[in-house]
Amino acid sequence: MIRRAAALACALVLAAGTAPAQEPAAPGTGGVLRGLDKITTELRDLDLANGQSAEFGSLTVQLIECRYPEGNPAGDAFAHVRIRETEGGALLFDGWMLASSPALNPLEHARYDVWVMRCTT
Repeated sequence: MIRRAAALACALVLAAGTAPAQEPAAPGTGGVLRGLDKITTELRDLDLANGQSAEFGSLTVQLIECRYPEGNPAGDAFAHVRIRETEGGALLFDGWMLASSPALNPLEHARYDVWVMRCTT
């Protein structure tokens, strides 16, 4: 019953066309990612250019691209991030992260958290 009501509510919103307009995005020259080692409590900012990688613990973190709302570099950044194990190269994460909603598409790792803070211009 609740699922049916939720589906109906979504259908009504879509039919009414009340979805918010997307702001155009501008590319940054790089971005700042933050890493947390949940065991040692080490917290470190990774200041990366687009395409650049850095090691954090046993991870290799690569910033593919960082974007922000056009005309507002301090606005809500989103970044395409690729994270691999440094030894062996196993892919752990490859996708977009949002600064305002880090839990929306997080790295799923027992020891490490990594999230995007902002883009650089």
